[in-house]
Amino acid sequence: MLTTQSQRMIWRSCFFLLFIVAPPLDLFRFDLTQNHLLFLGYPWTLGIAELQGGEISAMQLAWNMLLRFFLPLGLIVGGGIYVSWKWGRLYCGWLCPHFSVVEIINSLMLRASGKPSIWEKNKLPEQQKDGRNIEPNKRWWVVTAITVLCFSFLWAVVLLTYLLPPKEIYGNLFTLSLTRNQTLFISVATTLLVVEFTFARHLFCRFGCAIGVFQSLVWMGNKKAMAVSFDRKNAKKCGDCDNSCEHTCPMRLKPRGTKRHMFTCTQCMQCIESCEKVQRANDHGAGQVSFSLLKMLEGNCALDTSARDFGNKPEVPEECYGIDTKGKRCCSK
Repeated sequence: MLTTQSQRMIWRSCFFLLFIVAPPLDLFRFDLTQNHLLFLGYPWTLGIAELQGGEISAMQLAWNMLLRFFLPLGLIVGGGIYVSWKWGRLYCGWLCPHFSVVEIINSLMLRASGKPSIWEKNKLPEQQKDGRNIEPNKRWWVVTAITVLCFSFLWAVVLLTYLLPPKEIYGNLFTLSLTRNQTLFISVATTLLVVEFTFARHLFCRFGCAIGVFQSLVWMGNKKAMAVSFDRKNAKKCGDCDNSCEHTCPMRLKPRGTKRHMFTCTQCMQCIESCEKVQRANDHGAGQVSFSLLKMLEGNCALDTSARDFGNKPEVPEECYGIDTKGKRCCSK
């Protein structure tokens, strides 16, 4: 059975591949040379030019606007609101091609410096409670720099293919015959992305990405939405932990905090798996079943995280954390 992180890897990889091949396959892009969208290989126009040429009536234009603009927009926005309302930044953690790069660079910087970001004040423990062993080696900085440059260049080229014919862009790139404007776009975009991926990738994800902020704002409005929740009644089991759940969080958050402090959580669940490994190690090989003190909960069970603030301390059923009425551990999500 695939682990949660294996499933995430599959989803993220497939979506990243889709992000790259969508323009060449004309699955979705806006062609500036034709001044209209292309969707699934077909022109996606409203028919304004046809109306001006007398080819269609005003009623046909109105139907085109309804079916090709307002309806798709409503479905996309409505679907995004529904998913965000129930599950938060699910898109960020499971699909977003930018966040995939963020996680890769985090892991490489961790290998190079012992810190997932150059802005971290202290290095992470080399031997962590969740079993990870970090041995920083400065030679990994070379791999990190090359990776950042390659992903930045790839992103710049792919973004350009969403605006100009991909066949022309890739052909000119292969023959080293890019036009002045194409060269300028790729050069500037690559430079900006190198700076962003190196120094400000977390800042961008938190506050610079409109899609991410939108998801967070909608999610915060639903106190019963799915969220990482901490089993406070068993907090003493964290006594000898080294904050492994915080160390593994790609957004550099503190998973045991309230929902307000987890505003930019991407629902990647890495903190949960890290906590589970720590608790398994705490069993000292006694063959007991280990349970993470962090869980993804929703409904009334999520109130302990979303409503616990400013003096409020809501009570949630013990069953929420996998404890039955007799005080024994039971199956958990």
